[in-house]
Amino acid sequence: MVPFRRRFVTASAAALLIGGALLPPVAQACTRLVYLGADNQVITARSMDWSRDIGTNLWILPRGIKRSGEAGPNSLQWTARYGSVIASAYDIATSDGVNEAGLVANVLWLAESTYPKLDGSKPGLALSLWPQYVLDSFGTVQEAVEALAKQPFTVVTAQLPDENRLATVHLSLSDSTGDSAIIEYIDGQQVIHHGRQYQVMTNSPTFDQQLALNAYWKQIGGTVMLPGTNRAADRFARASFYVDAIPKAENPVEAIASVFGVIRNASVPYGITTPDQPNISSTRWRTVVDHKRKLYFFESALTPNVFWVDLTRIDFSADKGAVKKLDLGANQTNTFSGVVNDQFKVSPPFKFLGL
Repeated sequence: MVPFRRRFVTASAAALLIGGALLPPVAQACTRLVYLGADNQVITARSMDWSRDIGTNLWILPRGIKRSGEAGPNSLQWTARYGSVIASAYDIATSDGVNEAGLVANVLWLAESTYPKLDGSKPGLALSLWPQYVLDSFGTVQEAVEALAKQPFTVVTAQLPDENRLATVHLSLSDSTGDSAIIEYIDGQQVIHHGRQYQVMTNSPTFDQQLALNAYWKQIGGTVMLPGTNRAADRFARASFYVDAIPKAENPVEAIASVFGVIRNASVPYGITTPDQPNISSTRWRTVVDHKRKLYFFESALTPNVFWVDLTRIDFSADKGAVKKLDLGANQTNTFSGVVNDQFKVSPPFKFLGL
């Protein structure tokens, strides 16, 4: 594991960063946050911001599925220890999800990501399966971090569908204890930030620089001024302030409402584009996970209702559980409300993108 090194920035340096002088070009955007509430409530929320329909559906994946890392002859092999509910991307990758133990994995875009070369010294794992491997294999953030720090595989990326560029993402983990981890590959090296304090993740720049930028805004104070643009650094500052400012309600319904308010505040209104930065994208959908009650909420930007999956009512067993799909439709426009467990249909599993 690469230790976290605290970096201090002066107000003038932060202003340059915030103004964009030192920021790399903004890519596809998302926001993730973890709320630590009263009575051991932990809630994880994320937005999915993308320039076009990302082809998302919801899937129930039982235990016992045998998987390959889809990275050529020397691919990582494993069998799922935990069942999960996930949101797919193009039905070729896991972009978001929670397993039956309450571990959440989210992938967000990070343009600075560079992955190690697949040289045969370790088995390969396709980037499309990176979050799914974690959901399949671990029950807590601590367990996942201890295993990933040993770097048992080489992550391998591939081109995005219908685009002439490689997928570059970083991974966030959170669990029912409130523990968090942010995992990035920078200059081909794995970097892990592990601790309850890492509640927020957005996109560029790299996570250590985001922390430094946010330190500047903490000095100002969120009740005085907060940055309001849809840049990743500004969304990071707003989410960091509001996730701690909202009430620690004992009523879980009120807590969920507050968290939805924060992730909506960090979202990009549908149809918004930035002329000189065309890759800043509209929010397509949002998910919110209640770790304690094991509820997985989903909200599409193009439908009027929030709906949810109750993981406590799913049979994830290897012998009886089946892969099931909830078809969200083009642009996630199929309308649902309330608990949708009984609307999933048995379906052949999708094929993960690999080499």
